[in-house]
Amino acid sequence: MSRERFEELVGEALDEVPEELLGLMSNVVILVEDDPPPGEHLLGLYEGHALTERGWDYSGVLPDRILIYRRPILRICDTEEDVVEEVAVTVVHEIAHHFGIDDERLHALGWG
Repeated sequence: MSRERFEELVGEALDEVPEELLGLMSNVVILVEDDPPPGEHLLGLYEGHALTERGWDYSGVLPDRILIYRRPILRICDTEEDVVEEVAVTVVHEIAHHFGIDDERLHALGWG
């Protein structure tokens, strides 16, 4: 799958996130990268300060980043339908981290 098509799928996944939640996201960008850092086995990554951790002194910082890793997702998927589903799950998972929801809670909610 081309990078362009993969980026379209990330955009489509974002379109499925309720507008109310997107409106609450603050100072965060969502990027597609081909691969995670060497030695890491990730599908996505949230880098930054979750909204729940930001205090009165949070200002003048670079945007948080949500990274969606294209090649690892493509490696675990057999069909484009699988990619669509995995991209959606990964996008929601990383957005949840932006809102301060940890992996344990995400797993309990079924968003592995």
